[in-house]
Amino acid sequence: MTVTKMSWRPTYRSSKFRNVYGKVANREHCFDGVPVTKNVHDNHFCAVNSKFVAVVTESAGGGSFIVIPVSQSGRLDSHYPKVCGHQGNVLDIKWNPFFENIIASCSEDTSVRIWEIPEGGLRRNMTEAVLELYGHSRRVGLIEWHPTASGILFSAGYDYKILIWNLEIGEPVKMIDCHTDVILSMSLNTDGSLLATSCKDKMLRVIEPRSGSVLQQASYKNHRVNRVVFLGNMKRLLTTGVSRWNTRQIALWDQEDLSMPFVEEDIDGLSGLLFPFYDADTHMLYLAGKGDGNIRYFEITTEKPYIQYLMEFRSPAPQKGLGVMPKHGLDVAACEVFRFYKLVTLKGLIEPISMIVPRRSDTYQEDIYPMTAGTEPALSASEWLSGINRDPVLMSLKEGYNRPNQLVFKAPVKEKKSAVVNGIDLLENVPPRTENELLRMFFRQQDELRRLKEELTTKDVRIRQLELELNNLKNVSPNNV
Repeated sequence: MTVTKMSWRPTYRSSKFRNVYGKVANREHCFDGVPVTKNVHDNHFCAVNSKFVAVVTESAGGGSFIVIPVSQSGRLDSHYPKVCGHQGNVLDIKWNPFFENIIASCSEDTSVRIWEIPEGGLRRNMTEAVLELYGHSRRVGLIEWHPTASGILFSAGYDYKILIWNLEIGEPVKMIDCHTDVILSMSLNTDGSLLATSCKDKMLRVIEPRSGSVLQQASYKNHRVNRVVFLGNMKRLLTTGVSRWNTRQIALWDQEDLSMPFVEEDIDGLSGLLFPFYDADTHMLYLAGKGDGNIRYFEITTEKPYIQYLMEFRSPAPQKGLGVMPKHGLDVAACEVFRFYKLVTLKGLIEPISMIVPRRSDTYQEDIYPMTAGTEPALSASEWLSGINRDPVLMSLKEGYNRPNQLVFKAPVKEKKSAVVNGIDLLENVPPRTENELLRMFFRQQDELRRLKEELTTKDVRIRQLELELNNLKNVSPNNV
């Protein structure tokens, strides 16, 4: 197979998206005074749905994130309540696609937690999660909800394992153990029957998640993969990465043959990670560089040249991460086809950026809003685990967004904190792999011992006080008789 090298010269072809432009929200529609995390972990740190914006924040102890109602833009109070139950930094957050008040978070404390945000947002700090999921032996860097099945969550840890959680029972039901280094990204195809991963071991993999079997894997020396995303139902993968000359690059792959990409495209010579975002409805690909303010966008086609460069949104403010509004939360009347929520750490700002197709007519634009994945699950967790695949339940955006879903999230009652998958207890003590990890564990144990000793001393003092009070009572009572 020959690799197609593309040219940056614009080739003019008929496309309804060639004039799409980015529009930054007015200052009053931005979220100001947000203490955005300074963590250097390569994640978005932001999750958005039609009700809330959630952002990982800087916190003194443990890890926390804030949840702001989408309609409550403006300056944030410095004492705004937080979700702060984790004991370590929060590394990823994702909203449940079917229950808009349910959000999952994962952390350096090795746990994954499920939170239920009250209607209208938080009024006080939230420390109690609906579910606490323990199964990883090291920090958990990535989480991903299943796109069509309710109650299925994927988590990837620094123990090189991916766990599949069934939230109907609150337990891990599958462990995928084929990676030899840290997992950098995960992407599920449209019906959630395939999982693509990129890994620090430079391998790109396509996995059947229920069996854990690797269907395709490859390492291509000319393109070191960082992020991977499925391109809807096109049976293709897009990766962002670095060429052998350290230029930022994108590559297009056939998901059934990863021997080499059939298109490679050099982007620029900057060093920040490129985050890919794909819109299956418009076949548009957005590339946002971490640490720079630009968002490039392309149209993906099934025929050559496959990737058609459209335009670039430019901004001087560097982005820390980006959240994306689901389709049913967009402003259809304004012909908005995509909306980013950009984190600007230095300004403590969340800045909405709308991608708009310029149209003169005020009527509903049927051609740019096809039927899209809605908020109804296509199948239950147990159905998916039994081997059934179903495409998303589609909805139309024509009548605005009226949610018919009356489902209620029910968390299982959990008593034990043990996790056995494939006959392996995931919570057994795992020896530290590095000297730093050993030192951290040692100091943590020292702190714990010190705390327990102090607790014992105070209890001894209290016991002595109570014994003295008891003796005094005994001495006093005969005189009173």
